[in-house]
This record gives sequence, structure tokens and C-alpha cells, in this order.
Amino acid sequence: MGLDDDPFDWRATKDGQVLVSRGGRVVTTVRGGAAAKLLGRLRTADDHATQQLLARATGHYKHGNERHG
Repeated sequence: MGLDDDPFDWRATKDGQVLVSRGGRVVTTVRGGAAAKLLGRLRTADDHATQQLLARATGHYKHGNERHG
């Protein structure tokens, strides 16, 4: 189950936070300067880049046990 099968979603709040969700559940909230930086990148990113940015924002990116096909 990868990013293609179960992609991340995101939503910006009025107070500048970025809510990152996957499978209908919020998995992390990015606040402050990091949220502003992430928002800027998300607004110009394509679908693949968006998924990579959101995966990095959650902290669950490249643990070393990924399978390479």
C-alpha cells in the first residue's frame, strides 16, 4: 500500500495551519513558519510532488524498509 493506493490529503485552515490526512483521518498538523513554507510548495507542486511533500511533513518518509520494485 503506497502513496498511489492511499494518498495523503491536505487542508489549510484560516489561521494558517496545514492539516494532513490519510484514509480520512488527520495524521499531522503543521503550524507556524513550517506551515507557510509547506503551503507555498504545495500550491505549485504536481500530484506526485504533493504526495512527497505531505509524506515528509508527516515524518513517515524513508524508514529504510521500503521495497524497491
